[in-house]
Amino acid sequence: MSREALVAPGAPAPAGPYSQAVLSNGFLFTAGVLPRDAATGEVPESVGEQTRLVLHNIQEILRHAGAELHDVVKCTVHLQDPKRDAAEFNAVYAESFAAPYPVRTTVGSELNNVLVEIDVVAALPAR
Repeated sequence: MSREALVAPGAPAPAGPYSQAVLSNGFLFTAGVLPRDAATGEVPESVGEQTRLVLHNIQEILRHAGAELHDVVKCTVHLQDPKRDAAEFNAVYAESFAAPYPVRTTVGSELNNVLVEIDVVAALPAR
């Protein structure tokens, strides 16, 4: 099994002892990506704005690995309040992904000062 850690300069760096992303056997696995601006550290207010920033950060990681959002096969989404935020989250999420959509698990999670966190698995294009 091959395994290579990846750090995309355009996305926020890990805040602890974990990799931002790992390349392994033709797949890219990301850690949970937060709605933090890589340059300023700022976090937007609404779940829609946070979702856009998380997806932007994910795109930065994917691009660094030679992939795009359409290469994502699995998303795990953590929402602080799924009942309140699901509709707004889904509207923004649908702007970034097209059918056939990645499989997705969405759960309610106790998140520290953010409304959404997403991790993905992407199948890397053949090189």
